[in-house]
Amino acid sequence: MTKHQIEVITSVERRRRWSREEKERLVAATLESGASVSEIAHSAGIHVSQLFRWRKELCQISAPSVPQLVPVEVVEALPAPATPAEPPPVSRPRKKASMVIIELGGGRRLRVESDIDTDALGRILDVLERR
Repeated sequence: MTKHQIEVITSVERRRRWSREEKERLVAATLESGASVSEIAHSAGIHVSQLFRWRKELCQISAPSVPQLVPVEVVEALPAPATPAEPPPVSRPRKKASMVIIELGGGRRLRVESDIDTDALGRILDVLERR
C-alpha cells in the first residue's frame, strides 16, 4: 500500500495561498534540465496550467523591459548629388492605346491594353491556364 500526502483544508476558504518563495521554488524546478512540468505540478498538487502561469508571471517580473537607447549622431546636411553625366531619356509621346480581348475558352475573356508589359501578360496567362 502506497502512502499519498493529502492536504486537508478546514477553513471556509477553499483556495490555497502560495507564497512567492513557494512559487519561485516550483518555477525554478521547472527550469532545470530534464525537468517535467507535469510531474512537478502533480507533486505540488496543482494543475500544470497554474505552474505555467506562475512561470510566465515570474519570468516577466525578473526581466523588466528597459527601453533600448540607440546612439544618434547629428551631422551637417549632405552635399547635393552631382548632376548625372547622361541626360534623362526623352519621353516619347504615347501611342494611342487600344484594347485587346483574349478569348480564353469556357466563356472567359481577358481584356488588356495593347501597351501591357508582355512578361506580365505571360505570367497572367500562365496562372489562368492552370485553373
